[in-house]
Amino acid sequence: MKIEKYNQRLLAILGTLIVVFLIVALIAFISITIIENRRFNNNDKGILSDEKIEQLQKENKREQIISYETPILIDTLKSKYIIPVSYRNLKKKEDINGLLNATSSANYEKTDNRYSRAFYGEFNNVIVYNSINNIKKKLFNKRVNFNDIKTEYFDDDILLLIKASDKDTHKDGVINLDDFKSLYFYSFTQNQSKKIGIENMDVYNYKFLNNSKDLIIEFGVDKNKNGRYENYNEPIIIKKYDFKTGKLINVIDKEMNSELQNTLEGTKK
Repeated sequence: MKIEKYNQRLLAILGTLIVVFLIVALIAFISITIIENRRFNNNDKGILSDEKIEQLQKENKREQIISYETPILIDTLKSKYIIPVSYRNLKKKEDINGLLNATSSANYEKTDNRYSRAFYGEFNNVIVYNSINNIKKKLFNKRVNFNDIKTEYFDDDILLLIKASDKDTHKDGVINLDDFKSLYFYSFTQNQSKKIGIENMDVYNYKFLNNSKDLIIEFGVDKNKNGRYENYNEPIIIKKYDFKTGKLINVIDKEMNSELQNTLEGTKK
């Protein structure tokens, strides 16, 4: 009898421990899932949409402020830097009282990126800064959002390349990476920037042709017209950008595109 009672107590203790372990494991799993969803969810990131801005301006309020990143040396010989301009979301609305009295910056030290070719963050502008003559130039005169700045070095030039959104095409209240993006590039030699894009399409990817400044650009087609490109079920078209003429040229002509589609769907054998 004593042994039987002992076994019953032991089983009860083990059962309780197993239940507690399962509850703790479930809580941990749910917590990790929530954290990961927040980490990869872009809906709460991005600059506010034009509609949201208009409402805030009526109230003379703001919800975001600019923040400057550490200057990055791009051209060593001419001592030219870029200063990425990012933003911070305020915990609550505040009155707009002209310019901010103090500028803020990132709360961490960045490593020396002089030889890097890509810089990542949450940006809404870039300042080109010449430290010799103290000349500064901002690249955008409109509201944009982007998360990386790439550099390409040529014998006669340095190009900055940025995929940026400037409209809330997805209509979720913010301008972020879910919206259609255009490709912007800035030439240090020409001291000017240009925009490459197609209305209602997304610049999904791009690549320089070998030994050339010409680009192959992948454009995502928004077939369901929801204001965003979904690469898992929507197609891509490719075009060539001629750097000298500034024109987009079809790589695949209509005839070949039609033949490939007919072959795929079995209407041409």
